[in-house]
Amino acid sequence: MNITLRQLQVFEKVARRLNFTRAAHELYLTQPAVSMQIKQLEENLGLPLIERLGKKIYLTEAGREIYRLSRNIASQLEESEQILEALKGTEGGTLTISVVSTVHYFAIRALANFCQSYPKVRIDLKVTNRQGLLQLLEENATDLALMGKPPADWDLIAEPFMDNPLVVIAPPNHPLSKESQIPLAKLEKETFLIREQGSGTRGAVESFFSRQGISISGSMEMNTNTAIIHGVAEGLGLGIVSLHTIKRELRDGSLVILEVESFPLVRKWYLAHRSGKKLSNLAEAFKEFVRERAWEFMDEPQASSEKSKEGRD
Repeated sequence: MNITLRQLQVFEKVARRLNFTRAAHELYLTQPAVSMQIKQLEENLGLPLIERLGKKIYLTEAGREIYRLSRNIASQLEESEQILEALKGTEGGTLTISVVSTVHYFAIRALANFCQSYPKVRIDLKVTNRQGLLQLLEENATDLALMGKPPADWDLIAEPFMDNPLVVIAPPNHPLSKESQIPLAKLEKETFLIREQGSGTRGAVESFFSRQGISISGSMEMNTNTAIIHGVAEGLGLGIVSLHTIKRELRDGSLVILEVESFPLVRKWYLAHRSGKKLSNLAEAFKEFVRERAWEFMDEPQASSEKSKEGRD
């Protein structure tokens, strides 16, 4: 059937009013133009839609069915217009955010506050590791990514929005917890819980120790910071994690930060997206929100830069 959307729109007006003149007035068309659209629709369908009895018109059985369908289509078109208008602004729509697991503590707080300002927004939050996040970026399956330093050879637009201090953690009863200015060489005697291959944190730590000529042993590989934090608290070994991920454990005394020379290692968290991606107004609003208010969602001050060295990985 060669039915056009315009024919259905004209028929919907005529069927609702049961009057060609009123329908023509609402559509800003002449009455002959409206009659022609209805005639073409009937010819395309092979069925009469309207019958005339005296001065009145009525819908045939086929006409009533087409009227129902045309009303549904009109309703869906109106809904689509509202959605598109919302997407032009920042009131509605879906925002897809992908984060590495280290950042998800921050991301949840930030998104909760963002949604207070934009209550009609739907959030699709994906928490993954670095490799998973890079795959989402490659497949254009996310609007924005919160991550560690992006690969230099990727075509991304990335800007740092917060320092990410990496610290050495231990259970409070560990012998090194009583020492200060612990030499790096002393860590070679310790067992570490480490992230999986491909993790940004692991890559930065291994690169740092390699430059220092230090070799640390990892007896257990874990794919989340949470697992490392719990493992260290249980005495399985030491760990190196983001300061932002252990605030609760520091408060309740289940973990301590060791005073190791050259630590904390200060890296950066980045807000990134594909360089060719056309961001919605909503995504742009979230970028600006993170730029301006990131530190509001951390409940403790940044680690002192005087005790840290800039991470280069």
